[in-house]
Amino acid sequence: MKHIPEIKLYGTETCHKTNYYKELLEGKKLPYQFLDVKQNEQHASALRSLYENRKLNFPTITIGSKKLRNPRENELDKWLKKLLPVQE
Repeated sequence: MKHIPEIKLYGTETCHKTNYYKELLEGKKLPYQFLDVKQNEQHASALRSLYENRKLNFPTITIGSKKLRNPRENELDKWLKKLLPVQE
C-alpha cells in the first residue's frame, strides 16, 4: 500500500489566499492540516524552518516533503496528481 503524503497549509485565518486554498482542498475532499502561523508560534517556527530566509512566507502548502509557496491552481493540481494516489 502506497504511503499517502500529508498535506499541510500554513497561513492565517484572515489571509484571503489561505482561505482560497482551504476551499480548494476541501472542494477536492482532500484531508489537510491547517497551521495558523499567527495563532501558534510552533506553526510559525515550522514554516520559518522551510525557508532559508526564515520568513513567514504564507500561504505555503506542503505535500509530504514538497513545498509550494502560493501556487497557482494548475501547479497545485499537478503536484497533487503526482504525489497522491489516484482519487476515486
